[in-house]
Amino acid sequence: MKTTIVCGLLGSGKTTFIRNMVSASPLRTVVLVNDFGKAGIDGDLFADAGIDSVELPSGCVCCSLRSDLITTIRKIRAEHAPEQLIIEPSGIASPDGVIGALEELGIRQYSVIGVVDVSEFLELYEAEMYGDFFREQITSSDIILINKADRADEDLLKRTTALIESLNPRAVIYRTVKAVISEPLPEVPEARQAASGSTAHRGRLRFDTISLSLAGDISHASMEAFLGDLGSERFGRVVRVKALLQTDRGPARFDLAYGNISSSLMNNPVRENRVVIIGEYLETGLINAEASRHWQAALI
Repeated sequence: MKTTIVCGLLGSGKTTFIRNMVSASPLRTVVLVNDFGKAGIDGDLFADAGIDSVELPSGCVCCSLRSDLITTIRKIRAEHAPEQLIIEPSGIASPDGVIGALEELGIRQYSVIGVVDVSEFLELYEAEMYGDFFREQITSSDIILINKADRADEDLLKRTTALIESLNPRAVIYRTVKAVISEPLPEVPEARQAASGSTAHRGRLRFDTISLSLAGDISHASMEAFLGDLGSERFGRVVRVKALLQTDRGPARFDLAYGNISSSLMNNPVRENRVVIIGEYLETGLINAEASRHWQAALI
């Protein structure tokens, strides 16, 4: 079973990369996704693209869900027997925790692919916002995508590349737009030494999460306005929002990552309108009240 871990900070483009990777691969694939928050989003995004996935929501695979991760991988091997397993930890998980679980299962040949948002990477690194955790995602990766290259000038791309090379000189680096790689990825490395002493949550990684269920008619424009309000720090420091909604324009996904808002239409209807908000010092009551002002909203 070819095994790949795809890591990266919230909003870097992990899910988009996995969708691209699976669509280009002839291998029978299962994606094991660890959403952060009670309302899983990424599983539905994979399903919308026709990709088999298994979700482990409401926790982090590198700590509270590690035993569940091990059990689930065993179950996937027994029941699905995929040729390829892709594991997407939440954006605040260290890959070392997942590597430790793979080692415990006797899986020693795997690759780690890291995705970084070039428009945010240097600023977040220099601010030491995520401490050692941030570096672990880079130093653990065999392949690194410097993603969203269309949002950066050449100087920023060069400085980002130089920093990543200094942190992990062995990594193969690609510049990407929308996480697209137009050539085959290098083969996974040979069996490596077991991971030791994971420092999965060192630094300031105590994010709050709010999960909302929305009812009633959802206006596409009103959701974009709501995301703009969330990004203004009126309700705390929001770093990531993911939403799946049935809107007046059709089924749609919405994203907010470090102030950047995007949306796209989906192929299949959304079975439940839901929003996941991740950040620091979030004002839960105020956010719920603001959502209720636009729609029928309830905390999940």
